[in-house]
Amino acid sequence: MKRGNRDVEVISRRFKPYPAYKDSGVEWLGEIPAHWEVRRLKRVCTFAYGDSLASDTRMDGDIEVYGSNGPVGAHEVANTVAPCLVLGRKGSFGKVNFSARPVFAIDTTFFVDQRFSRADIRWLYYVLTNARLDSATKDSAIPGLDREDAYARDVCWCLPHEQRAIASFLDRETAKIDALVEKKERLIELLQEKRTALITRAVTKGLDPNVPMKDSGVEWLGEIPAHWEVKRLKHVLKVQKGAVKTGPFGSQLQSSEMLSGDIKVYNQRNVIDGDFTSGENYITYDKFRELSAFETFPGDLLITTRGSIGRCAILPERAEQGILHPCLMRVQSDRQKILPCFLEIEIQDCGIVVEQLRLMSNATTIDVIYSESLKEVWLVLPPINEQKAILAFIDRESAQSDALKAKNQELIYRLKEYRTALISAAVTGKIDVRDHVTVDPEK
Repeated sequence: MKRGNRDVEVISRRFKPYPAYKDSGVEWLGEIPAHWEVRRLKRVCTFAYGDSLASDTRMDGDIEVYGSNGPVGAHEVANTVAPCLVLGRKGSFGKVNFSARPVFAIDTTFFVDQRFSRADIRWLYYVLTNARLDSATKDSAIPGLDREDAYARDVCWCLPHEQRAIASFLDRETAKIDALVEKKERLIELLQEKRTALITRAVTKGLDPNVPMKDSGVEWLGEIPAHWEVKRLKHVLKVQKGAVKTGPFGSQLQSSEMLSGDIKVYNQRNVIDGDFTSGENYITYDKFRELSAFETFPGDLLITTRGSIGRCAILPERAEQGILHPCLMRVQSDRQKILPCFLEIEIQDCGIVVEQLRLMSNATTIDVIYSESLKEVWLVLPPINEQKAILAFIDRESAQSDALKAKNQELIYRLKEYRTALISAAVTGKIDVRDHVTVDPEK
């Protein structure tokens, strides 16, 4: 059984249907409550255009400025009344934001308030959330929400007191779901923090709590086992040219040159996902000969250098012949000194390398990793046999944590799907929620 159908069954068992139904005349809606009607969205509300407001013209104030994805700053005046909805028109088009206070909606958005709809605004928020407005777009170079296409959408209409009942029900039920999702997300964060702490201790202090220690000579590192070493990355590389190599400049490898061919271009997505079979960027043999210095080899440690920096993965033995994308770097270590997997953990999982790069750049965040900076970072260097033992320990200890993390990620996914199904069931009349709230019909 598909999960979406399972959610519908669970909701149907939890909440009763309306006493009587009729055919809506709309295939995807099916039957609706007998006293409801189907209306085109243009008969329910008007999408007003937001206004231009450049960042340098905003005045200090307590009015939130809303863009397509939500709040983006503050201003001293509003162009909406409260409550209001702000819809993404460009960028995150179709996204629906609700505010109980007046806001300033900028010109990448539409907005709706009581001047542009007789519907309950909170109910309308759920209706528009269910309307899949992110598919109401015209083909263009810059996709966006097309107002006329959105107006043509069919939605269910019910009386105002029933709208308020549905909105109150969904407010309460979605709040419960959101709180549970937040709890699961926090648990995942704690699991990750615990894993990082475990790895950092194993990599920097070893597995034997009784081993003699010595000062590492590196202030931020403190003590390490007495028989370990601390060396800069440049001293544990293969003795060959290009042991640390950043991908080609953008001018050397343009997007138009990665559309076809037989030589793969490995990119950041391959590294982040740990999947070197995916991706459609290829170059010709002629282009490969021009960029042969950027070739990748099995066993290379590939590192992301822009955006999500410091993510690592080792190129597997049977990987396709390929080259580096401009946003990747390869590191080829001397395996007599440091194992690629151990180096991967020092860079990606401990944070000690990224922290050093931050200190070198005198910044709290790093936009780019440069090869010359990476060569200068200090690494903790246990003997090879201890590196293997530490890697085995981390694998064992991480397995349970990773399984629990995966379980909670699946629960979050299921909760979000159930939330979507519940909203759809309520605003299309598949369940009768009137007995679940107390609403004054005269209000």
